[in-house]
Amino acid sequence: MEQQTRPPAPPFTEETARQKVKAAQDGWNSRDPEKVSLAYTPDSKWRNRDEFFEGREAIVEFLTRKWARELDYRLEKNLWCFTENRIAVRFEYESRDAEGQWWRSHGNELWEFDENGLMKRRDASINDYKIEESERRFR
Repeated sequence: MEQQTRPPAPPFTEETARQKVKAAQDGWNSRDPEKVSLAYTPDSKWRNRDEFFEGREAIVEFLTRKWARELDYRLEKNLWCFTENRIAVRFEYESRDAEGQWWRSHGNELWEFDENGLMKRRDASINDYKIEESERRFR
């Protein structure tokens, strides 16, 4: 099997860490679970809020559920800090539910990468609150 890579790969500099964050933001804003899953190792371990799972198939299932209920999803990620193979980000996203209520979600993610630039671990802490449509920041 061909070794998969997802540049930039560790060790990160500030520039390459920012590139990695921007690539993740762009990927998630595509709302394409299959595409997004390719940025992770086949056995990637996730914690998202109170859900714990492992592997690309589980990532695709999770993201499919997520974007079925979080409509018109739009995300912004910002680099918080980095080390050789780890990156921490702060993020905000907005979405609406099926009833039309808009939500803003914000939180932190801790990422760990393998030597090929694939994410092998993702820990996300997220809080949500209702907003009015007029309060939206991301359009």
